[in-house]
Amino acid sequence: MNIIKKTALTFLIASSLGVISSSAFAEESTNISETIAYVEQALADVNKSDFSAAILHLKSARLSSELITSNEATVKQANANVIQAQILSKSGDVQKSAEELNKALVLYKTL
Repeated sequence: MNIIKKTALTFLIASSLGVISSSAFAEESTNISETIAYVEQALADVNKSDFSAAILHLKSARLSSELITSNEATVKQANANVIQAQILSKSGDVQKSAEELNKALVLYKTL
């Protein structure tokens, strides 16, 4: 009887760990998708020269990128590009800001 209880308990623990790890992966994918969406919205706003809306999207992108835990070097570089685009947006430089956002999009999409 003890063997059956131990086997059932082991199976229960193993299956719950599998569920936890798959939900963590799904959450990571959601954070990446949200960040990409914010950067794409910011890029569209920059191309329309709507810098105030672009800056709001860039702030949201930076906040959601902080929740991404995979490949920290790539996330750090993409976040640096977003920050640079934010600075360029504040100065009104459409072309350079769009270039930085495109670089960030490429990096985020590799995740």
